[in-house]
Amino acid sequence: MSKIISFSSDDKFCDGLDEMIEKSGYQNRSRFLRDAALHFAEVNQRGDLSDMDGNEILEGHLIIYYQHGIESKLLHIRHSNQLDVATYNHSCLKHSHTCVDSIQAIGKAKSFRDVIAELKDTPSVDKVVFVSAPMREDGCC
Repeated sequence: MSKIISFSSDDKFCDGLDEMIEKSGYQNRSRFLRDAALHFAEVNQRGDLSDMDGNEILEGHLIIYYQHGIESKLLHIRHSNQLDVATYNHSCLKHSHTCVDSIQAIGKAKSFRDVIAELKDTPSVDKVVFVSAPMREDGCC
């Protein structure tokens, strides 16, 4: 069952909102606003990774874009006690000539920050992104 939630805005905001929705690839306002509200609430409740208490437990994905030569460092991270790695995936992006690894893990905020800092300080690493899983009280798993 769904409920209708409405709010008023000026024309300039509404036009800008429609443009954001279109550029983001959403098909309608409802889904865009729902996802935006959930993201906003999570950031306000938990904060950004850099601001979180070091002992807060997080779960999510580390995505690492790199050139060959750092595989031993990635192997070390996967087998260290810094993070509890659940899954790991490697892909070769042929169009951009880049390797990408995704690591699904759980661990303390400080551990994620340390791993990210270590990777960003590694030659041949182009980009490191952390996507935290949303926290829910209950759900599918």
